[in-house]
Amino acid sequence: MDNERIREICLKLPAVTETVGWGHHLVYWVGDRDIGGKMFASTDLDGSGVGVLAFHCGAERFHELLEKDGIRPTPYSAKFFWVTLERWDALRPREIEEELKLSYALIYEKLPKKTKTVLALPEKEREKVIRERKRLLKTKSR
Repeated sequence: MDNERIREICLKLPAVTETVGWGHHLVYWVGDRDIGGKMFASTDLDGSGVGVLAFHCGAERFHELLEKDGIRPTPYSAKFFWVTLERWDALRPREIEEELKLSYALIYEKLPKKTKTVLALPEKEREKVIRERKRLLKTKSR
C-alpha cells in the first residue's frame, strides 16, 4: 500500500475531491469543501508527519483500531475519532480499503442536507454549482 493506491481508492468513491493541506498532506473530502464537504482521510506526502495515513473511524471502531500495533490516535483529531497508521503494514491492504470506505460513509452521513442535495446532482450540474460557489467565495474575500 502507498499514497498512490490510497489516492486511487479514494477517488473512486462518489464526489470525492482532494486538496493539499498543512503543507504536506493530501486530504480527501466527501464533496468539495466550498459547498460544505468534510474530510474523511489524509496521507502524508513527504514522510515528515507522525504517520502515513489518517482517517475517521467512528466511535465504535476507534478503540478497537487503537489496540492494533502501528495505529495511534491522530493528533488534534482523536476526539473526533480519527486514527493514524504509523506505517503501511499496520493493516492489510484490504482492511485499509474497507476502513476508507467506512470513513467516507460515516462522514457522508453527517453532511448537511444542503450539501447532500448538491452531491446528488448529476456531475455536470454539481460541478457548475461548485464553480459558482467558489466564485462567490472569492468575490466575498476581496
